Amino acid sequence: MKVILTSGKRKTAIARAVVKDGRGRVTINNKPAEVLSPELARMKILEPLLLVGDDRTRKIDINVDVYGGGFMSQAEAARISIARGLVRWYKDSKLKKSLMDYDRTMLVGDARRSEPKKFGGHGARARKQKSYR
Repeated sequence: MKVILTSGKRKTAIARAVVKDGRGRVTINNKPAEVLSPELARMKILEPLLLVGDDRTRKIDINVDVYGGGFMSQAEAARISIARGLVRWYKDSKLKKSLMDYDRTMLVGDARRSEPKKFGGHGARARKQKSYR
């Protein structure tokens, strides 16, 4: 039995996807993807599956475990892990190219991170104001 493990990261959210033979089920944290509450996040997660096509996605099951970050970061991390899993499952360079042409962030993570706070101020860049009188 063929099983592929992939991961995706966005900000502090980390998603791990398991792709295996099945009946086209997609679960996020052991819940069906169709019942995820924010519709925008659900659409973001299912985007790679729509691009690949129904005929291909009916033959595999995808189980994603995601934690950390907010709901949108989790959705984007899950999206990355699903897209990477599909590319590795089908070993198709045309599929990879079509996903990259559609949206590069589907396969390549965003390297930006929040800047750490420093001393002498309230944030990463903000400093305490000075008065010379």
